[in-house]
Amino acid sequence: MSTTAVETELSYEERLRLLRGMKLAQTREKQRIRGTMDFDDHGIILPPEDLRETVKTISGSGVHFTDVILKNFRPRPNHQNGGYYGPAACGRNFRSLLEVHPAYIDPMSSLAGAYMVNFMSYRRAHWKPEFDREELMAQHERYHIVPAIGAVQHLCQDLAIGLRLGWGGLLEKVRHFRAINVAAAEFYEGLEQVVLGTQDWIRRHAREARRKAQEHGPMAQNLLEIAEINEHLISGAPRTFREACQWILWDLLISRMYNGSGALGRADVLLEPYYRADVGAGRLTDEEAVFHIACMLLRDTPYFQLGGPDASGRDVTGSVSFLVLEAAHRLRTPVNVGVCVGEGVDEGLLRRGVEMLVEDRCGTPKFLGVDNTIRGFVRNGFSVELARERAYSGCQWSALPGREYAIQDIIKINLAKVLDVALREMLADGDVRPCVAELWDRFERHLGEAVAITAAGIDFQYEHMHEVFPELPLDLLCHGPIERGLDASHGGVEYYTFGVDGAGLATTADSFASIEERVEKEGRVSWAQLLEGLESNWAGPEGERVRRLMGGAAKYGAGGTTGDEWAKRIAGAFTREVKEKRTPNGHMMLPGLFSWALAVLMGKKLGATPNGRRAGEPISHGANPNPGCRKDGAPTAIAVAVAEVQPGYGNTAPLQLDLDPCTQNSAQDIVNVMGLIRGHFDLGGTQINANIVDREQILEASEDPGRFPELVVRVTGFSAYFSSLSPELRRFVVDRVICEKGAGA
Repeated sequence: MSTTAVETELSYEERLRLLRGMKLAQTREKQRIRGTMDFDDHGIILPPEDLRETVKTISGSGVHFTDVILKNFRPRPNHQNGGYYGPAACGRNFRSLLEVHPAYIDPMSSLAGAYMVNFMSYRRAHWKPEFDREELMAQHERYHIVPAIGAVQHLCQDLAIGLRLGWGGLLEKVRHFRAINVAAAEFYEGLEQVVLGTQDWIRRHAREARRKAQEHGPMAQNLLEIAEINEHLISGAPRTFREACQWILWDLLISRMYNGSGALGRADVLLEPYYRADVGAGRLTDEEAVFHIACMLLRDTPYFQLGGPDASGRDVTGSVSFLVLEAAHRLRTPVNVGVCVGEGVDEGLLRRGVEMLVEDRCGTPKFLGVDNTIRGFVRNGFSVELARERAYSGCQWSALPGREYAIQDIIKINLAKVLDVALREMLADGDVRPCVAELWDRFERHLGEAVAITAAGIDFQYEHMHEVFPELPLDLLCHGPIERGLDASHGGVEYYTFGVDGAGLATTADSFASIEERVEKEGRVSWAQLLEGLESNWAGPEGERVRRLMGGAAKYGAGGTTGDEWAKRIAGAFTREVKEKRTPNGHMMLPGLFSWALAVLMGKKLGATPNGRRAGEPISHGANPNPGCRKDGAPTAIAVAVAEVQPGYGNTAPLQLDLDPCTQNSAQDIVNVMGLIRGHFDLGGTQINANIVDREQILEASEDPGRFPELVVRVTGFSAYFSSLSPELRRFVVDRVICEKGAGA
């Protein structure tokens, strides 16, 4: 239905239905033009046809895709390789992009704006050649490490700064400190350009809203309100709930466009005072508030936390926390909100979250074991008050809003590759007798080398990233960068705690268990047969026989098995290696277990493994056992297994749960799922990503994704339309679902 055809005033429910339909149409168009998208379902929309141009793009995580850029924008390089580097050049180019970026106004929405470009499309030369990273990158490649070098965002800004100052106040602050820190003129130039570009972009949206008001009779008042709101927000701080939602959306849009950031932190806490003031003044209803939040969530898939303790330990769950859940419930589109679960946290928040999970079957919300992440962060030497202020802000990570640079969920060490290096080295050494004890010693040594290489990459990132691609929009909303004249990646903020994740835990643990049982204890497979199977990718009848033998050993997640013991041993060794050392320059590292969707890409690079996995197949997902580790697929057993391998220092090892919808959203279903969530956190768990998916439906969707355009799944830390995923990632999700025979009730 065309919005221009609306002739009568519409309710919020009707407007939301139209907006949701537009979202699905825009998603289908992205799928047609861009192809598969193995990442968050960002709210990016395509530019008008006469302004678009397609390019081939590779993300920092190695994901290849077709992207769309604006024909009328070409970055201005400041380097002979055609790239642009440093704060001034980055700020100027971003302002130039905003100056030609089309305004987007949907008359049905209460908020203006949408973004049409991806920063990866324009930054074709990503690293400055003068900072030679080739040797370090080669060392990282030996262990299939995803390094810190070149990482962007993955820190959480403090929106409270912007909500208090507005864009005009931020500009005044930048210019004030520019006059004080004259040596940092390039940095302040970049910041100023970002603010000026943003103000111009908002101004053009206000004009477009006024223009559209003349074309849309019934929606004219809404469009005039959009215009008035944004005319004020060009410089002024938000005064109402709707204005605060609009301001947050502007910040989200420019952050996404600049470097992909989608962290909002505790948006419910920030919006609560505006909500109370407006409700008290009689100018806002809950229905309207839900609609404004929904309009914001439709434009992108930001990450933020609902509920949980403040610095004093008091639960901050408020009315807005529940309104955010209601908005997500009505949308049933990809949304990334996390519900806090812990001592003193409103029990109703957990219950409502589980009701949505069971009823909506969209993988929303996810659940945060805040007590354990707080205790873990305190173990690093921080106060409990500080630890409570960290906020969920990404796929599996938390950060202190505006005060912590962690680039969490970037750095990954493929534990299965570390084992592969150790095993091949041992078998090539004619001076030793192969055995599991010798293999473990070598694994630990290579794990230490992998962590040391990772640490060197962190220092390299810290030393150079501010001169390559600084965090300008995030710097504006952090405590310190403007005041000090330093980028957040290079001393601008107070805390530096680099997250380092181990990937492929189950692949590695099951491999050790298979070697111990089949090779060393039983003697059913010789070391030579094992090596031949790995090198030939289990080719031929004999290779397949050996593969089945190795794959049949007791697995991690089955409960009390050799695989379970190896998983705990490996997780413990990884945690020690990361925590007992700092980087050469003294930076703290926080161990976690998480692979993101890189489980597929890491698997493509890895040869066959001793657990019977074939070359090129995905490695195991995060801290989860391999699918099929138990014939009954008991979710409680998987929850116990993941709880037992938690590193315990404030970073997470999420539990991925894929449950069958056994009944029809009965009260007992809700109680059972709540019990499973609380039970996992009582055992030490830190985060739960969950899907409730009908197996038959997802199998049918795997065969013909186009038949199920509205099917949303939580792929890992992020959610996406199933039909947007590549065949490989769809299969990755399907294999989990059909092998993990769970019951939500």
